Amino acid sequence: MHLLAILRRLLALPAFRRLFAMRVFTQAADGTLQMGMASYILFSPQSQPNAWSIVTVLAITLLPFSLLGPFVSLLLDRWSRRQSAVVVDVVRAVIGVVIAVIVSSGHRTTGTQTALYLLLLVALSLNRFLLAGLAAGMHHTVPRNEFLNASALMPMIGPAGVMLGGGAAAAIRLIGSHYMPTYRADGIIFSLASVIWVASTVLALGFSRTALGPDRSDRPIAPGRSVAEVGRGMVAAFGHLWRRPPALLGLVMIACQRFGFGLLSVAVMLMYRNYFHAQTQVNSALLSFGAWGAATGLGFVLSAALVPPMTRWVGMSATAALLLAGSAVVQAAPGSILRPWALVISGFFIGWFAQSFKICVDTLVQAHVDEDLKGRVFVLYDGVFNAAIVVAAVFGALVLPVTGASHAVFWGMAAGYAVLSVVFWLTSQRIGAHRFNEGTELGA
Repeated sequence: MHLLAILRRLLALPAFRRLFAMRVFTQAADGTLQMGMASYILFSPQSQPNAWSIVTVLAITLLPFSLLGPFVSLLLDRWSRRQSAVVVDVVRAVIGVVIAVIVSSGHRTTGTQTALYLLLLVALSLNRFLLAGLAAGMHHTVPRNEFLNASALMPMIGPAGVMLGGGAAAAIRLIGSHYMPTYRADGIIFSLASVIWVASTVLALGFSRTALGPDRSDRPIAPGRSVAEVGRGMVAAFGHLWRRPPALLGLVMIACQRFGFGLLSVAVMLMYRNYFHAQTQVNSALLSFGAWGAATGLGFVLSAALVPPMTRWVGMSATAALLLAGSAVVQAAPGSILRPWALVISGFFIGWFAQSFKICVDTLVQAHVDEDLKGRVFVLYDGVFNAAIVVAAVFGALVLPVTGASHAVFWGMAAGYAVLSVVFWLTSQRIGAHRFNEGTELGA
C-alpha cells in the first residue's frame, strides 16, 4: 500500500509521469532487442555456447560504452538531455529495422555476422547513454526529499519494461518457430523493438528541450579540445566523488556486487543451455532460462516495495548492508542445490536484493553529486556496472565447467556477498551513518 501511495504521489507530477512512461517504453524495446539477440546468437539450433562465447557477446555489447562513456559523458552535462534522448531513440529505431532485415535474410556469412554485431554494439551502447541521461535528469522531475522514492521506482519500471519486451519477444520466438524458420521469427522481434523505440521518441518530444537539464548548457565543446575536456572532466568527477564518500562507497560496492550477479548469470545460462537440456532442445532451454529471468525480473520490480520502508526503519547504511547479507544467504542455500526450481527461487531473491541495493546507490549518487557533474558520474557509474559484468564473465570462463554447474563457485559467491556486507557496514559507520540518509525522508 505504501508503494502505491508513493506511485500515486509521484505520478501526479506531470514531468515525472512522462519520464516514467518514457523509461517503460525505451526499456521494453531494450528487452525485446536483448531477447532477440539471445535467441538468435545463443539459443539457435546451430550453436552450443560455452562461457567464452557468452564473454564475447557481453564484451561486444557492454565494453564499448564503458570505454567510450567518458568521452560522451560531458555531453550529458552540456547538451539537452531531452534532445539526446530523441536522437538516440530515432537512431536505434533505424538500427532495429536494419538488424531485422539482416536476420530475416537467413544468411550467416562472416560479413553479415560482423555487421550484426556492430549494429548491436551501437544499439546497446546508445541504450546505456540514454539511461545515464535519464538518470541524470530525473531530479528535475521530483522534489529533493523524494529522491529515494523516485530512485526506487525508476529501477522498478526499467526491469518491468524489459520483462514486457522480453516476454513479447519470447512469445514471438516460441510461437513463430512453429510456423516459420527461427531466423524469421527473430527478425520480427527486432522489428518490434523499432516500433517501441518510435513510441519512446514521441514521449520524449513531449518534454521541452531544457526540461531534463542540464541547468547550464551554454558551454559548447570545441572538437579539437574534446580529449583534454574529457580528461579534465573525469578528473573533476573522480575528485568530486572522493569528497563525497557515501557516493564513492556506493559505486565501489555495486561494482563488486555486480561482479557476483554477472558470474551467476553466466553460470545459469550455461546450466540451462548445456546441463539441464540437450543441445537439440533449444526452445525448452530458452523457455527454462526465461523462467529464471522472469523470476529475477520480478525481484527487480518488487525492489521498490522493499527499500523505502527498510530505510525508514533502520536507515540507508544498514539497509544496504542487510541487502548484501541477504544475498549471501540466498546464494548459499537454494542457489547451491543446482536444480532448476532452486535456481528460480534463488534468482527471485538475488534479483530482489540486487536491485534494491542499486536503488540505495542511485539515491546516494542523486543526493551527493552536484548537478553539473551528474552526467559524468552516472556515465562512470554505468561503465563500472557494465565492466564488472564482463570481468565476471571472463572469470566464469576460467573457473566454470562447460555445463556451468559448480558448487564451489556458488558458495564462493555467497562468501563474497557476506564480506561485502561487513565492509559496507564498517565503512559507512566510519563515514557517518547519518550522511547516508540524505535524499530520503530521514535526511529531509
